[in-house]
Amino acid sequence: MNSLALNLLLPALAAILLYLLAGALLWRRLVSGTPATPATRLRLLAPGLIAVVLHGVLLWQVLFTPSGVDVGFYTIFTLVGWLAALLLLLSALSRPVESLGIVVLPFTAITILLRLLSDEHNILSRDLATGLEFHILVSILAYSLLSIAVVQAILLYFQDAHLHNKQPGGIVRALPPLETMETMLFQMIGLGFIVLSVSLFSGGLYLEDILAQHLVHKTVLSIIAWILFGILLWGRVQFGWRGRVAIRWTIAAFIALMLAYFGSKFVIELVLHR
Repeated sequence: MNSLALNLLLPALAAILLYLLAGALLWRRLVSGTPATPATRLRLLAPGLIAVVLHGVLLWQVLFTPSGVDVGFYTIFTLVGWLAALLLLLSALSRPVESLGIVVLPFTAITILLRLLSDEHNILSRDLATGLEFHILVSILAYSLLSIAVVQAILLYFQDAHLHNKQPGGIVRALPPLETMETMLFQMIGLGFIVLSVSLFSGGLYLEDILAQHLVHKTVLSIIAWILFGILLWGRVQFGWRGRVAIRWTIAAFIALMLAYFGSKFVIELVLHR
């Protein structure tokens, strides 16, 4: 266990258990195939909503240290998990996207556990330029939005496969209609693409800093991901891409984005110790 203050250990462990509980409740509902009413949905999401508050308290403490902002691998990893869980839970209050919680919420619990077990830090000075801070925050938001989109794409793949095999039972029966799932997928990708565009534009203003920090590979992979998501959205408008074509493009683009951020960060911080 790392040096995380004991007063933060309890909310961290409580958040982990509540995320897992919410994920388990959502999984049980999907397996039973029972449609969720708004009241049922709120009851299922309640543990996750409490968890995301506790997780936010933990993040505030570990991100903003007396020495500066900690942007270490595991701290940012759990920040992405928190944003993904928060965006999902808020969306699920008004839209039928709660099924994504069976992946997003346990994943977020794992990010907290990894942060608890890690002593790794990467402190940014508090005199960091405001524009660069904005770029970092927008990049994390873009990654979180597109993480939810790729989970949606994976669920869509299983739904499409079951329907083609004429086995629409269990989990598939509890999911929204295929057309609704596809519409939500492209809405998520569209929003994520806009935020990613802002991230790349703001990062371009600090190109010299990026070159000095040896982050060219991160920039190139991010641009590749942006191009792939852009082609996917264009194909949807021009050719009506859907189903497995859309799923493949989504996963390919997300892999490029994942390598751009966490792949490069893992190598630089945890392998090369820079």
